[in-house]
Amino acid sequence: MRGTVMFAKPVPGLTTAGAEGDVVVLLIGMRINHFWAVHHWLPVLLAMPRMLRELGKDKSRGLLGHVLLTASPRTYYVVQYWESKEKLYSYAHSPDMFHHKAWARINRQERAGKLRQHVGRWHEAYVVPEGSYESIYADMPAFGLAAVHGQIPLERRGRSAKERFAHRSAKAKAAEEAR
Repeated sequence: MRGTVMFAKPVPGLTTAGAEGDVVVLLIGMRINHFWAVHHWLPVLLAMPRMLRELGKDKSRGLLGHVLLTASPRTYYVVQYWESKEKLYSYAHSPDMFHHKAWARINRQERAGKLRQHVGRWHEAYVVPEGSYESIYADMPAFGLAAVHGQIPLERRGRSAKERFAHRSAKAKAAEEAR
């Protein structure tokens, strides 16, 4: 998801994401617990853009796109869309990638008792099977799931949420028929 929705032209009418198959979503973020402890939370805040740049340089790592968000002046997070959970795990555990180095540093600080609850960190990862997600966008540029999987007219997946949930890709239909 390159560029920004702020300057993108809206697509008129109702659209949906063109996702096929399972969807992998990672929500990852931080909360500043003590604003005055800048030396604790600033490195965490700066680590995510560095990881996103690293992933952006090598598309084979599996990050399809992301959205940077804020929930409050204290809480910042990223919604990430991944090609597969295997690629997400591979990046997270790869010793030559920045994520591994950043987490090793944080783990050392925690063991030494140096973080003292100044910054909170969290993530949630979801593998959403086909048939368990649906989307609708009204007069919106491609955003979120549609930005990484393409934006298609709503009618191609159904006018109602029930119809969109029932959509199956050709690959899924073939697998069901083979059973």
